Amino acid sequence: MSKVAFHTLGCKLNFSETSTIGEQFLKRGFEVVDYSQKADVYVINTCTVTDNADKECRQIVRRALKNNPDAYIIVTGCYAQLRAEEIVKIDGVDAVLGSNEKFNLFKYIDEFHKKDLSCIYVSPTEELNSFHSSFSTDGNDRTRAFFKIQDGCDYKCSFCTIPLARGKSRSALPDEVLKEFNQLLIAGYKEIILTGVNVGDYTSAISEEDDVDLNKLLNLMLEIKGDYRIRISSIEPNLLSDEILDLTANDPRMCNHFHIPLQSGSSKVLKLMQRRYKTTDYQNLIQTAVNKIPELGIGVDVIVGFPGETEEDFIETYNFLKDLPISYLHVFTYSERPNTKAITMEGAIDPVERKKRSNMLRILSEKKRHEFYEKMVGKKLTALFEHENYDGFMKGFTSNYVRIKALYNSELINKLVPVKIMEIDDNICTAEILIENDLTKIPVL
Repeated sequence: MSKVAFHTLGCKLNFSETSTIGEQFLKRGFEVVDYSQKADVYVINTCTVTDNADKECRQIVRRALKNNPDAYIIVTGCYAQLRAEEIVKIDGVDAVLGSNEKFNLFKYIDEFHKKDLSCIYVSPTEELNSFHSSFSTDGNDRTRAFFKIQDGCDYKCSFCTIPLARGKSRSALPDEVLKEFNQLLIAGYKEIILTGVNVGDYTSAISEEDDVDLNKLLNLMLEIKGDYRIRISSIEPNLLSDEILDLTANDPRMCNHFHIPLQSGSSKVLKLMQRRYKTTDYQNLIQTAVNKIPELGIGVDVIVGFPGETEEDFIETYNFLKDLPISYLHVFTYSERPNTKAITMEGAIDPVERKKRSNMLRILSEKKRHEFYEKMVGKKLTALFEHENYDGFMKGFTSNYVRIKALYNSELINKLVPVKIMEIDDNICTAEILIENDLTKIPVL
């Protein structure tokens, strides 16, 4: 039996698409093995957001060839879509597939034998207009599924290459979403995480008179009965509507957690980034959300060291984030990307200064997370526990994305369980499990 191994870089959307690529191999009798093992074929799904993408890709190719010098190496994903000519020059790479082609891999490659010439199969960006459904798990058996419902992006952020790598925004048909969503529930998944490049931009016409946006889609999904919850992976602030906030506040199956990109706390820098809101808009959204939704957890993306970001602009961002009722940050250090408007802007920030600013925000993130966890101590929340046994403990996430642990109990794995947060232990909370209105309790940590 031939063997195939996968390595995925970047976001959860990439991971879900790698799973779909893997299905193509499984249907043809391949065995999927870990990337560290010897395989006949290695598939690398790349990301254009990753720093030093070329260097990283070369290292991953070398790792594969170390396991098997005769292996067939395929590189695909966003970086492959944008830099196919560079990738094909990497020693050992046999084929480069673009964003469209990766979903029909066997149409382009019918045998996996190394040849003198490498092959490139990449459609132009303007031809990236079809939608390919996919989902993946978080590695903990059938607990959480990352479910792709949208792809591409129509936004023109000055730092981003994603629209070039993935094309215009497009979405799955509502009927297809509902069918696959139901199948995931039947398969036993308890948390469905909706993913995409710009999930909030989901829109699909079911008739000439009726368009389905994300709020309508969520309502349709919630008509399906069952013991589950839905989490939105990330949503732009200008697309997080009052209707979605109200739905989250009123239906416990909607996770009371949002990840809302900010990118900068300076309206001047936001304008340079060509974002679609000002800091006052973002602040008002956060306050509205936390006022409507109890114990709401909020994650924030922020980019530091953007061209033109002065020390004063950074301090403005720092103080803006410090004062917001958020629970954690994802901090990105700005790096130049070819074919973006930002790369031509004046006011480049020294890399040492970029790193300094990133470190400051990462420390702030830990403080915000600790503050949020402290507020949760004594609260009764709902948790989903994962399968792995960590030396007698099980771990999971609450609806509002608090990482927790409790004594291992196999009967509670992959179930939505009421818990009481007892204390903070480093970056995780210990929890008491509550059953039947607190009358019966599993032993406390």
